[in-house]
Amino acid sequence: MNNSIRVSCTKKNLKLIRDFVTEYLQALELSDILMNQIVLAVDEICANLIIHANHEDPTKTISLAIHEQKSQLKFEITDNGVAFQESKYKEPNIEEHIRVGKKGGVGIALVNRIMDKVEFTSNGTKNTCLLYKKIK
Repeated sequence: MNNSIRVSCTKKNLKLIRDFVTEYLQALELSDILMNQIVLAVDEICANLIIHANHEDPTKTISLAIHEQKSQLKFEITDNGVAFQESKYKEPNIEEHIRVGKKGGVGIALVNRIMDKVEFTSNGTKNTCLLYKKIK
């Protein structure tokens, strides 16, 4: 089974990523809820990288690799865009966002709630986001 995909940084490729992750996860016989949550989290990170880090530049790419490690999955997403500054990230008040009808700005918070561990690293121009999820 193919465990990696590389796409150009256009929003239309988010469907390719969602389909790739869904196909991979279907073989693991996860619950529909868990599968949808994982797909949502991976999609959110990839969307952020395409839109914010790479400014939807189709000459740039992001890569996603899925690794099974014992009873957990590791999603490794890499790009060469503007690095996410995790130290500058402030978790939003989601209830306040809902109350005032604000759209956007809660994706990372959602990913942090869905996944067991989220890591952002940069090495030179290469940025990596690692997402971990226990599946058993």
